[in-house]
Formats: sequence, structure tokens, C-alpha cells
Amino acid sequence: MENIRVRNPRTGRFDYEFPVPENEVLAQRAGELRAAQRAWGARPVESRIEVLQRWKAELLARRVAVVDALATDTGRHLLAQAEFGGTVGAIDRWCAQAPSLVRGDEGRSQAQPTITFRTQLVPYPLVGVISPWNFPLTLSLIDAIPALLAGCAVLVKPSEVTPRFVAPVVEAIRAVPELAAVLDMIPGDGRTGAALVGLVDVVCFTGSVKTGQQVGRAAAEHFIPAFLELGGKDPVIVTESADLDLATDVVLRASVLATGQACQSLERVYVQDTVYDRFVGRLVEKASAVSINYPDLHQGVVGPLIFYAQADVIAGQIDDAVQRGARVLCGGLVEIHGGGGRWLRPTVVVDVDHTMKLMTDETFGPVMPVMKFRTVDEAVELANFGVFGLSAAVIAGTLEEAEAIAVRIDAGAVSLNDGSLTGVMHEAEKNSFKCSGLGGSRMGSAGLTRFFRKKALLRQTGQPATLGLFDESNAPR
Repeated sequence: MENIRVRNPRTGRFDYEFPVPENEVLAQRAGELRAAQRAWGARPVESRIEVLQRWKAELLARRVAVVDALATDTGRHLLAQAEFGGTVGAIDRWCAQAPSLVRGDEGRSQAQPTITFRTQLVPYPLVGVISPWNFPLTLSLIDAIPALLAGCAVLVKPSEVTPRFVAPVVEAIRAVPELAAVLDMIPGDGRTGAALVGLVDVVCFTGSVKTGQQVGRAAAEHFIPAFLELGGKDPVIVTESADLDLATDVVLRASVLATGQACQSLERVYVQDTVYDRFVGRLVEKASAVSINYPDLHQGVVGPLIFYAQADVIAGQIDDAVQRGARVLCGGLVEIHGGGGRWLRPTVVVDVDHTMKLMTDETFGPVMPVMKFRTVDEAVELANFGVFGLSAAVIAGTLEEAEAIAVRIDAGAVSLNDGSLTGVMHEAEKNSFKCSGLGGSRMGSAGLTRFFRKKALLRQTGQPATLGLFDESNAPR
């Protein structure tokens, strides 16, 4: 059995490995989960809630182990704690909402009043989840938790880049036998993900546009739904009326948090020309003061680049921009620490335009390319440029001004006078625009109800129609 070797992001060294699951083993586990789902789906939702609450207790009992493993996987500790807390909170949030979301509708036909209906919500038997490396715990379970409460079984394929957290989480799952029967996590590589698509009834994928398109094509071949949460190149528009201290604080945080390794990170900054120089000066001052979390994991803001090869992607984009006339005002050079870990300090780049990869391709790093605009119409055109439409931000003097601009932006969510609010706002449904995603919203009530197929039970309470009613002699003359 082939083993996958895993790098430590803080040292760059391979210090962990795990076996690639054989397709036969994966298929057997999928079959076991599917068989157990029948009983799970037949349970009252209150029973499923009770099981998930027991799982939450088991997770809490292993909090230190999970957080420590996540911190090793990602090279950051505070965000590992936040991931754990957010996952526990998600269990409680969905458990509170589930009872009101799993009830079918009832009604009557307006055209045929003797016909009434009841909607039966039928869960997909087996949900497949393919999750990425940037928020390993959060994105492994963000779809799994509501799917389980809907009555589905779930098989998760976490990223091979960050697999260490899986062991303590699986230990917590197996401590609750009813849950272990319908939930499992099996790390693997791209081959594992490809095999998974052919074994499940619906697939949830979070990752790049390129891989998401491959997952979508595979799902279509198997004639199953695909919920695709893909990449972004999120723009922010800063108008001349904006509070520049607030604006630079927001742009810095929303671009640099998690080392910029978040789908909703701001990656394009458009600033009105009348305040451009002042904005850039303040942003560079603040960005230059941000520290990395080396050598002490518990000190500093910016963690290492989790995926080793991403450093080369980012460096290539910066080099391309410089060759085309851009200037790097701070940061810009990948630093090697700990024997091989790769860090990039917050980087501000100016004199950029849309001929540069830095303004068109997803960067996934703490880089802030800043471009000026003259009019709001021009800003909207710039923000809507390209193939991405995940989310965006507008910072203006008032919320009313910001919203008037936001409604013209082609993105699934727009933060007003803040940035990257989709990372903390779970109640609002949203759908990605363009190549940034496909399928039902994972936020809001649809985050659970999308795991149901709706079956209509149509009841005739009167006399059924007879064929004689359709004799041509009955037609009006």
C-alpha cells in the first residue's frame, strides 16, 4: 500500500505519512455507510440531535489533541483554536435549527381544489465531502454536520496536505457508535477523491476552480448533484468618502488573516484616485508592522504558507507583476525559516493592472495589489472583471453609499464597510457567481435542506377524472 508523505509547514520537512486507501476499501466503507443510513434516516430528528450532541462532548474531551494536531497541520495555533470552537458552535447551531427544517409542506391545488399535497423530504443516502487544506477541520465538517442532521450518511476525504487532525476527530466519532455507523473520514489524495465521486449520491467539494471543474464533470458522468465551493479573487472598492484608517485596517485584516489562505480573502484593492496616495501610505505603514509567528508559534500574526508549492505560485505572480511595471512597497520575498518552512510577510504592490496574473489569478497569500480608479462606474467594471465571483467588499463613507455600489457587483456576497464577513456570517444564503461555485448555498437554511430530495404526495380527495371527460365532443364550439 502506497504511503503519502506530508510536510510540516513550519519546517518544510516530511515528518508524517499515511497510506493511500485502496479503492476496494473505500468502496466497502461507502457501502457500509449507505446501508447504515436507512436506520439513521428513519430516526426522529431529535434522536439524531442527541447523537451529535454526544459527539460534541467527545470532541470537547479531545480538544487539546485536535487543536494541537491542527496547529501542526497549519502552522498556526490561534486559528486552530478558532476552527475547533467554530465546529463545536456549528453542531449547536444546526441542532437548534434542524427541527424546523426537516418538516415537509402541506397544501392544496388552486386549479384542482380536491387535490391536496404533502411534501416528503428524502435525504440523499450517502454524501461525499472532498475538503481542502486551508481550514482542515472547518471545511471537512461544514457540510457533513447539516447533512447528518438531514438524515444522510457522510464520507469525508480530507486533504492529504493537512491530515494529522483526522485521527483525534475519528477517535471522537468512534466513541459514539450510532454516529460511527454513518460518518467516516478517510484522508487520501486526488485519486481517492476521484474514486469517491463514483461511490456517493451527492458530492460537496471545496477547492480550486480547476479541480472543481473536474469534480463537476465526474459528478455529471455519475448523474449526481455537485455542490462546488471554488476559488475567489475578491475585490474591495474604497471610495474617497471612506474613513481611511478603517479602510486600511479592514483591507489588511481581510487580506492577511490566515496568511491570505482563505477563499474569501481580499485579493484586489481598488481605491479612488483622490485618496489613493494616502490610503497606500497608511496601508504600507500598517502592513510593515505585522510580524510572522516564527520562531514562537504563540507569537506573531502571519503563519507559514501551509501548502509548500503555493509559495512558488505567489512568487511567480509577484515576479510577473514586477516585470510588467509593478512596484513592491513592502514584503514580497518568501522567507525560509525553521529549516524549510515558507513565510511571506504582508505584501503591498502598486502600479498594477489587469494584464498581470496578480490581478487575475487566485493568489492565496497575504498580498495586497492596489489599483486606483476615478469613477464609481470604473470601479464596478474593474471589480467585475475576470472569471471569479465568490465575494467582495465595499468601503465608503456611509452604508447607504456602500450598498448602492455593492448591488452592482457580480459576487455571491458583498461585505459593506468591512471585509470577508462570509467567514463569520452563517445565516444569509448566497450563491457564487461565475466560476466561483455551483449548487445550493451552504449558508442559511439551504445549508441543510439541499441534502433533501422533495417528493410530492398528491392526494385526490374528490372524484378522479374519467377518460370520458376528454371526448372531443366535450370541447366548446
